[in-house]
Amino acid sequence: MVTRRKGAPGAQSNEGALKGPPVRVIVIHGPNLNLLGQREPEIYGRTGLSDINRGLKELGRDLEMTVETFQSNGEGEIVEKIQKARGKADVILINPGAYTHTSIAIRDALTAVAIPVVEVHLSNVYRREPFRHRSTIAGIAAGRIMGFGAESYYLALRAARGIVMEAREEHV
Repeated sequence: MVTRRKGAPGAQSNEGALKGPPVRVIVIHGPNLNLLGQREPEIYGRTGLSDINRGLKELGRDLEMTVETFQSNGEGEIVEKIQKARGKADVILINPGAYTHTSIAIRDALTAVAIPVVEVHLSNVYRREPFRHRSTIAGIAAGRIMGFGAESYYLALRAARGIVMEAREEHV
């Protein structure tokens, strides 16, 4: 479990009160992320996926957000989850894993649902093999957060809240 200290990127802060209903976030974890904490800890860290999901839900409560998490090793299952998010999510956080570099299907699904997207990676992909430098998602994402280990997810959740708050303020 990641412990968040007051003032840290994942800690509760005095961010502005949310206007409207809680922000609904779907967090999608791609292939092999179910092995976090065991798989290549020197790259991905020792925090398990269940700990990250628990931390996201805790931070979500602090930030007046509902957080649903989902993990799949299958591209088709990820596409289906994205399609089902229409009308159920205000924003999607996605770590597509290896599909980042190859999946036009995931990109097309994200485009089709027209929900803001934040791309998340545990490692800094630009400090790794050249094939990891390409993302099919980057061009449609509101932003990308990477390189901070499990903390990348918490930073992305805060960014997602900001995206929705800004959109709500524009419609007031």
